[in-house]
Amino acid sequence: MLEEMKQMEFANEAEEAAWWESHEDELADEFERAGEEGRLGHGTAMKRAAQSRITISLDPEDFAKVRVQAEKRGLPYEAYLQTIVHGVLCNAEPSQKAVNF
Repeated sequence: MLEEMKQMEFANEAEEAAWWESHEDELADEFERAGEEGRLGHGTAMKRAAQSRITISLDPEDFAKVRVQAEKRGLPYEAYLQTIVHGVLCNAEPSQKAVNF
């Protein structure tokens, strides 16, 4: 079901809402399995809600590279930049474990 969800595309919000509602039981079962298998993150939604918004300046060539690399990974460039910054910060402190967004 997870692979199916990653490939989902909806024409509009109403269609998406109908899909989520019609698959409520399957999703609950998948959530339970993920918990039993240790695949759930801890506090991800809360972490994202508490994130700071900043503005940075990048060299146009660097920004172009970020956009190309993000697109190859299927990510918005902002999310890709967050992942890069997080990884660099965690690698600078060997006791920290990187968490991918």
